[in-house]
Amino acid sequence: MADANPSILSHISLGTNQFDKAVAFYDQLLPTLGCKRILAHPGAVAYGREYPEFWVQTPIDGQPASVGNGTHFSFVAPDQAAVHAFYAAALAAGASGEGEPGPRAEYGEPYYGCFVRDLDGHKIEATYWDLEQDYELYIEPVED
Repeated sequence: MADANPSILSHISLGTNQFDKAVAFYDQLLPTLGCKRILAHPGAVAYGREYPEFWVQTPIDGQPASVGNGTHFSFVAPDQAAVHAFYAAALAAGASGEGEPGPRAEYGEPYYGCFVRDLDGHKIEATYWDLEQDYELYIEPVED
């Protein structure tokens, strides 16, 4: 499975101060992207399509969860309709909007996405990349 996964990430864990509400929120939201619960432990639930990629949990150190300034994460959407479904489900489940679904020229032609804040204030995104479109990434090469 590792060779077939195009991601560089194994998983992300997100702390919450309202575990039951956060789990209910993500139970409602993530099926719009084809995700489901994969594992559940006391104080932690993992979601994914095939394996646990996204965890919602109470912080292990017992301290309150906090929101990182400048931090957000994005879920992969299979198409633009899924981005819209994600946004609508998030708002219906109590999220606040941070950017309606649509293209954003500054991210390149293939990008289509939306941003919301979950119940704990974490900024989350759903993104569809239309790889059929031509685009160039303006990335400086890294020298060895």
